[in-house]
Amino acid sequence: MLRDGGSCPVHDGKAYAADEPDRTHHRPGNVASVHVRVIVTWVAIFPMVALGMTVLGLFAGDWPPVLRALVLTAVVVPTAVYLLVPRLLRAELAVRHRVDRLRRRRVRRALTSSSNPTEQQS
Repeated sequence: MLRDGGSCPVHDGKAYAADEPDRTHHRPGNVASVHVRVIVTWVAIFPMVALGMTVLGLFAGDWPPVLRALVLTAVVVPTAVYLLVPRLLRAELAVRHRVDRLRRRRVRRALTSSSNPTEQQS
């Protein structure tokens, strides 16, 4: 059930986040957990901040710290949110799917070899 045509499901008057499962609301398998998203976001932002501080230090060393932070975050946050984080999450999903495929193949192979004892003897 959606309230006011929004995209956030509502159960018993409480809105649940996309990764907050309850009995009727489950996180889809292709959505990264909040913990993975935190790590991916940090991996995207930390190098940009480190590089940005270095570059800003070259020409904006005498600027007030608040102005440097404003300029730095004006570049880093949109770049991370719109470019880097989505790409990193797609890469993480591809790796997760590949690992799942390999795991399923390994289980299938183990089940096939254990159910066919004549293959084990040769």
